[in-house]
Amino acid sequence: MSGPGVSTLEGMTESTSSYCTPEPGPKLEPAAEGPFASCVLCQEPTEYPESTKGITLCPVCEWQEAQRNACSG
Repeated sequence: MSGPGVSTLEGMTESTSSYCTPEPGPKLEPAAEGPFASCVLCQEPTEYPESTKGITLCPVCEWQEAQRNACSG
C-alpha cells in the first residue's frame, strides 16, 4: 500500500524503530559481603553494598519494576 499520506518503514534506523526500548542504566556490581543496602520498596536486603548511591531494589522488586516499564506494544 503506497500513496500520499501513507508512511513506510524505509529509512528507519534501529534507534528510531526501537523507541520504547529504554537505554540501559549503569551496571551495579554485586557486593561480595555485607552490609547490604535495603530495597527502597520492600526493605529486604539487596545484592548491592550499602554504599551504593541511588535507588537500590531487591531482585524481586527489580523484576517487577522491569515488567511495569516494559513495552506494552
